[in-house]
Amino acid sequence: MTGGPLGSDATPVKLGRHGVWLPQQEINEDVAAEIERLGFGTLWVGGSPSSELEPVATALAATSRLAVATGIVNIWASPAEEVADSYLRIEDAYPGRFLLGIGAGHREANGPEAIKPLQGMREYLDVLDRKGVPRERRVLAALGPKMLGLSAERAAGAHPYLVPPAHTREAREELGEAPLLAVEHKVVLGEDKARTRAAARDGMSFYLKLRNYVANLERLGFSESDLSDDGSDALIDDLVAQGSAREVAAALTAHLTAGADHVVVQPLPGEYDRLGTLARLAPPLVGG
Repeated sequence: MTGGPLGSDATPVKLGRHGVWLPQQEINEDVAAEIERLGFGTLWVGGSPSSELEPVATALAATSRLAVATGIVNIWASPAEEVADSYLRIEDAYPGRFLLGIGAGHREANGPEAIKPLQGMREYLDVLDRKGVPRERRVLAALGPKMLGLSAERAAGAHPYLVPPAHTREAREELGEAPLLAVEHKVVLGEDKARTRAAARDGMSFYLKLRNYVANLERLGFSESDLSDDGSDALIDDLVAQGSAREVAAALTAHLTAGADHVVVQPLPGEYDRLGTLARLAPPLVGG
């Protein structure tokens, strides 16, 4: 069963309906405490944290209820044995509050071995199995059908990144009803569409150079013209929720309607800083 008040039954970690994705370098005790105070269920540590998982421990130490997840640990950069040891250490100190997100990253950044992401992921999961990291306490970065299938088979579920609700609908069909589907979506608050689009386009520019994201967007029907230069208005609007806090909250809710259990909000710098955006978004989104 999916979609309970705390998200998916696929993991015992209480993720809540909405989480926050932040770059690891911006996470400290004060930031984690503020995200918990605002009412978000989970803090996702972005930017490929190292195998020591220090930002995870920092956030957990500063909070009492907040769940923390990685979005994601790069399997080519962080050895599975070391990550498993860190997971076990964190679980011992903060039981039941950490979800390990892992992914194969990008070919452009990871060298020739990254051309076999499924094989690499299976081997990584084999090590986590041997070291005692439970299946229900890990989630896989997944976009295409094969990795989504592996997410259902070997983990609690999937953590798609940079996807519109149309992908969420397809991912739910691929996963089936039971696995966790925790979907990331970017946001920019503001009433001036030209300004929010400009901020959104600036935040998106890096991703449109990465082949795995481009290939996934092509599968979803975006054209070459949508994906060229800095992205078409239609592409930007589908991938970055913009407008008032209530308008953005409604756009994020579309992922839940499409089958997600948990929506991970990534605030992009715009009219407000990241915490300012989250403070304005919390009332309509999580009732903070």
